[in-house]
Amino acid sequence: MRKAIPILVFLFVLLLCWLFSLFHAQSAGVEWDALQKEALELYNSGKYDRALLVAQKALQVAEKKVGPNHPDVALSLSILGDIYKCQGDYDSAEALYKRTLAIWEKAKGPDNTLATGLNNLGDLYYTKGDYDSAEPLLKRALAIYEKVLGPGHPYVATCLNNLGSVYENRSDYDSAEPLLKRALAIFEKAKGPDHPDVATGLHNLGNLYKERGDYDSAEALYKRALTIYEKAKGPDHPDVATCLNNLGLLYKIQGDYDSAEPLLKRALAIWEKAKGPDDTFVAICLGNLGDLYYTKGDYDSAEPLFKRELAIYEKAKGPDNGDVVFCLKILGTLYMERGDFASAEPLLKRELAIEEKLLGPDSPYVATCLENLASIYRATKRISEANALEKRAARIRAIKR
Repeated sequence: MRKAIPILVFLFVLLLCWLFSLFHAQSAGVEWDALQKEALELYNSGKYDRALLVAQKALQVAEKKVGPNHPDVALSLSILGDIYKCQGDYDSAEALYKRTLAIWEKAKGPDNTLATGLNNLGDLYYTKGDYDSAEPLLKRALAIYEKVLGPGHPYVATCLNNLGSVYENRSDYDSAEPLLKRALAIFEKAKGPDHPDVATGLHNLGNLYKERGDYDSAEALYKRALTIYEKAKGPDHPDVATCLNNLGLLYKIQGDYDSAEPLLKRALAIWEKAKGPDDTFVAICLGNLGDLYYTKGDYDSAEPLFKRELAIYEKAKGPDNGDVVFCLKILGTLYMERGDFASAEPLLKRELAIEEKLLGPDSPYVATCLENLASIYRATKRISEANALEKRAARIRAIKR
């Protein structure tokens, strides 16, 4: 089942100007300062390739001027991490963020700076789906901000929002709801009712209500968030696309396909324009729109969307990733529904091989793959092969866990 996409709040850019002034007395120099500001401007305008080159130059200047463990080097590392994260290069971003944190902790600089680094590394782990790594970082950042800035500060709300989104994605709704509600209340009081951070709070609380089945509450929150985002960020911003995607999913769940389709199409178009045709968020939108057509029985419209989704995940995450497995399953199921067993079989065989590799030969998911493949063999009169797979699946199902 596909879930709604949360919007996490990223802090480094918000603090950068303050940090410049904080460390100016021991700065890496005028050239470094100018390069950092240029990199930030390019980053904020979405020109990531150019921003990366400028930020790399800034890092070189800082390391040469003040050595590898100076706070200015940490700033350069952090903005580089931001850029890599936005480009989807999470491994590079993680290494930079970790080095940033090590410098700030050793330097014993402002607690705000350390908390920001913790939040942003936690955000990265969340984006990667590593919730166990994200949770302690976000908790520690929250504790620092509450102690240093007080319980009603917007940075506290940011950590509450991000931590709540971790719990929501784990389906721990009882833990998530009070955090998301508190974040929203802080944002509204501190920034006014029409600020984009308020929209983020509304949107993520809407995700929670959607998952709980409170569709009326979710719809109202999504709509208000969408209105704020469109007014504050423009109609083609990725946050608008995320909100459109999740509102479309909400309508799809309720069977309102006519309302869902234009929203999902618009979300896809925005992401393609903003990130290019091979971004993983484009894949998410392709999958959601494909699911809509599949549910309606429009397999001809669904098939090319699922194929393109699969290709993006294979390129971005490698051939043995969990997202690839899901795409193989749903595309194989589509072919089975059509009676095109020749197209379905290699996909389901590949799905089985990956599941065995990732989860082991006795996983219940492997049993499901075996059963699905057996149904193809039965439909194509290969009874002995079907029997063998069904026996293996039954043995796996009988294992006490």
